[in-house]
Amino acid sequence: MNYQTFKPHSDLESLISCYWTLEVPIQKDPEKQRIIPDGCIEMAFILGDDIKRYTSEDEFILQPRAMVLGQTIEPFYIKPTGYVNTFAIRFYPYGFANFVTMPIKNLANKETPLELLFGESTAKDLEQKIINATDIKQRISIIENFLLKKLNTKTTIDTIVKQTVDALLSSNGTESIKTILKEDLSKRRQLERNFKQQIGVSPKQLGKVIRLQTALKMLLNKKTDNLTKIAYQSDYFDQSHFTKDFKEFTGVNPKEFLENENMTLSALFYK
Repeated sequence: MNYQTFKPHSDLESLISCYWTLEVPIQKDPEKQRIIPDGCIEMAFILGDDIKRYTSEDEFILQPRAMVLGQTIEPFYIKPTGYVNTFAIRFYPYGFANFVTMPIKNLANKETPLELLFGESTAKDLEQKIINATDIKQRISIIENFLLKKLNTKTTIDTIVKQTVDALLSSNGTESIKTILKEDLSKRRQLERNFKQQIGVSPKQLGKVIRLQTALKMLLNKKTDNLTKIAYQSDYFDQSHFTKDFKEFTGVNPKEFLENENMTLSALFYK
């Protein structure tokens, strides 16, 4: 697997985490790969062969070749049908809401074709330009020009929503909503409503995903193999709390994750 990341232009760096590419040669017997939540929204272009997204143990759909993958709170499986060549944009949790008028909650837990977000003509034109680009530098230039033109100056991310996301990110998902709101719990209902509209999930769900990512990176980077130590350093109550959340978002326990071939792609993304 060849996975690379690239930094966005300074005008977009507050909204976009990175651009990434993934190339995988054709494999004789490819394994299903479990994709786990990371708290981000991604726009992706499939430039190689089709990719299956499993909806059950045996049933699948083919992912749209130009799509947005909304916030996810459950793991899911994908499987390549041949050569993998993907170019994608990873947005910060409140990043993508600045480019569309559709409520972000409508994108959660599914792939949405670009044509449903930007119109068929615009989406097809963008997709064709990305396909015809000769290298990654050109692809990044194309997508940045598109996004800068689409940047909706009328869209203002709710201040409380942005403050909450920033607090969750800076605290690795452990800051309580009560603390973020500075005891003004009258704002909680407003926060919950606007958060789902602009982020796609609830503050609690995003916090759990961010905290898990912190623990997952420690596990993958082998800073320690002591699960109790990882649990406490990630601010879980204890190891059993950590294992419960880990299994909720990955489908397996931490030790199984490291030994599971189905997790190879997720490990690559989140390391």
